[in-house]
Amino acid sequence: MALQFTEREFIPVLLGGDINAYSVARAFYEEYQVKSLVFGKYQTGPAYRSQIIDYTPNVDIDTMPVMLKTVNGIAQAHADKTIVLVGCGDNYVALVAQAKDAHELADNIVAPYAPYSMLEQCQKKEIFYELCEKHGVPYPHTFTFTKAMLNAQGEAPAEVLDQIDFPYPMILKPSDGIMWWQHEFEGQKKAYEIADRAELEQVIRDSYASGYTDDLILQDRVPGNDEYMRVLTSYSDRNGKVRMMCLGHVLLEEHQPHGVGNHACIITEPNDELMGGVRKLLEDLNFVGYSNFDVKYDERDGSFKFFDFNTRQGRSNYYVTNSGFNVAKYVVDEYVFDRPFEPEFVTAQDEALWMVVPMGVVDKYVKDPELRAKVHRLDKEGKGADPSFMKGDFVFNRWLRMWHTKLRHFKLFKTYYK
Repeated sequence: MALQFTEREFIPVLLGGDINAYSVARAFYEEYQVKSLVFGKYQTGPAYRSQIIDYTPNVDIDTMPVMLKTVNGIAQAHADKTIVLVGCGDNYVALVAQAKDAHELADNIVAPYAPYSMLEQCQKKEIFYELCEKHGVPYPHTFTFTKAMLNAQGEAPAEVLDQIDFPYPMILKPSDGIMWWQHEFEGQKKAYEIADRAELEQVIRDSYASGYTDDLILQDRVPGNDEYMRVLTSYSDRNGKVRMMCLGHVLLEEHQPHGVGNHACIITEPNDELMGGVRKLLEDLNFVGYSNFDVKYDERDGSFKFFDFNTRQGRSNYYVTNSGFNVAKYVVDEYVFDRPFEPEFVTAQDEALWMVVPMGVVDKYVKDPELRAKVHRLDKEGKGADPSFMKGDFVFNRWLRMWHTKLRHFKLFKTYYK
């Protein structure tokens, strides 16, 4: 199938190069047959060598001067079009929001983001949990460790750690994910399952010795495997009204150190009660744009505990598009065409399958036989999608790399999924 492209009133400009960026570009193509201009750091990732993308690598694209020069240059070269600017990672969203607040973006650029001060606060996990407390949204029992708690030797004092009143194993993760990856150290992970006091002390020591200065979040570990996880994606309009919510039941997550928590298999399913409290939270904040939440069912009390507030579409955002709610269309309808939302609020009700792993990984590592059967059924019914493989977007070298990445999950799950 030959791909067809159409000239439109707008040009999508995406910052990133990973599966997040490719999924958004795919949504733009499937809805409007437009090619996205994508700027990432390296010549790698699903966006690189895709036919639906003009990809430009620039190792400094995540710095403000280079980002501004790039996107404003495009805007000036296409003054007759609207530039739809989308960040596909926390660091890119932060840059765009800061530039938007400072009125440094060209007049024909639209960027669907709340003020940076709001994004920064929402992404800090301890602030998010305060919002949860206020709005009755369940979250795991949490202890916040600050750098100020360290003793003169740069270690966590016993009298501080003795205050933690939930058992091992516990979860440890950084409050500021952007700063976290700016200060790498040996053994660094996206999140930790801490087995004992000695490991807790070591991770705290290594974290702050690396130059990281923000808080560390220690949490009660909600029991259960990946099949207890959920992911919620929401779109809020420029007036802070939630217009769409799509809930996914996560069956598998990645477990390698730098990918812990990245989704690997999702089935869309509704849960109005779970979504209701978060909708109120978002509207009370007057939040704008896409938001994404990681959630886990806690069988101890029958509640769904919220972990994170990501102020953007998630890296697995194509599960939303594949469920019938194209993530590009919401932005274009509002910011380019100024169309009313009809209906005013909608939630995904129909089952759909999103997966980046081979079916053999699902068969081996999804424990619930009913969920495994559902994956096979949705796949046979044509309701499944791997975001990296779009029909017609075929370049042999890219196809080979994407299959290598997909098949590599056999080894990764065997090594890391316990």
